[in-house]
Amino acid sequence: MSAATFNVGIVGATGAVGKEIVGCLEKRSFPVSNLRIFGSERSAGKEVDTKFGKVTVELFSEDSARECDVVFLAVDGDFSLKHAENICNGDDGAVVIDNSSAFRYKEGIPLCVPEINAEATKGKKLIANPNCTTAIGLMAVWPLHKLFGLKKMVMSTYQAASGAGQPGMDELIDGTKSVLSGERDVAENKIFAHPLPFNVIPHIDKFQENGYTKEEMKVTWETRKICGLADDFPVSCTAVRIPTSRAHSESIVALFDKPVDVAAARKSLEEAPGVLLKDDPENLVYPMPLTATGQYDVEVGRLRKNIAFDNALEFFVCGDQLLRGAALNAVAVAEAMVENGALKPKVAA
Repeated sequence: MSAATFNVGIVGATGAVGKEIVGCLEKRSFPVSNLRIFGSERSAGKEVDTKFGKVTVELFSEDSARECDVVFLAVDGDFSLKHAENICNGDDGAVVIDNSSAFRYKEGIPLCVPEINAEATKGKKLIANPNCTTAIGLMAVWPLHKLFGLKKMVMSTYQAASGAGQPGMDELIDGTKSVLSGERDVAENKIFAHPLPFNVIPHIDKFQENGYTKEEMKVTWETRKICGLADDFPVSCTAVRIPTSRAHSESIVALFDKPVDVAAARKSLEEAPGVLLKDDPENLVYPMPLTATGQYDVEVGRLRKNIAFDNALEFFVCGDQLLRGAALNAVAVAEAMVENGALKPKVAA
């Protein structure tokens, strides 16, 4: 990476994703000259301990954020829609990497998984981070697409409570305790559509007119954009919330243009950056949320030829929703932008 150092800002650093962005910056030794954390009136003035020193949370303002070289937004889409473009506009604006869905489908704004399409960030100031489910799945699909040529994809997801942030994880843990203690027969639910402890919920985000949920359609829309596929490229997903705290799992059936070879597929996954092949069923080795939690790499296993379709592979994927599905991907985008020259430190006036 470049020897330059950067003035880095984070909005939403006290939330689940924001905390992980700080952690990724620390662990990956991103060249931070100064870390600024912006928050609401409620959090302004609080101190956060980081590898870069003790940081006092500042009250957010667009002018303050624009002073940074790069700003990570770990906030909701409404906040991003209101402020992101104002932060990055003009030659003196900051590069903005937005973790919300606000700009993912807007033409001209890159939707980036760096291992796939880092070049899309060249010359850009506003970058969208993908949905967690898409980012995790495509880490495994992309090497196989390059090898065999993806034709269709069907995905079923098993998504952790962390997809709803810290409140979702808290609801799962508190609800589980309330049932196990005998306090309640069925847990309360405020975050999820139904109680999540001891249950699975085939409903994430709002239902659409076509019968899919928006979460499921995000996989379709984002796979097409990130991989440079046709607007009508066939991708189907069923998204299910399960009672695990962290790390999403996905069962993927991928149909290809070329005949598939499992040995070649395994080799491509072994060599793919950001992927850890865990595929030794005889010794009970396969991807699981338990082992994927807290890990940067996406686990891939249960790799086999699908027996229902020609030229098809089936496999299972697990990845940490808060890392590859959010914070890690955002920091990796910044790293890629340093490498390709899209992110540079501002020259002092």
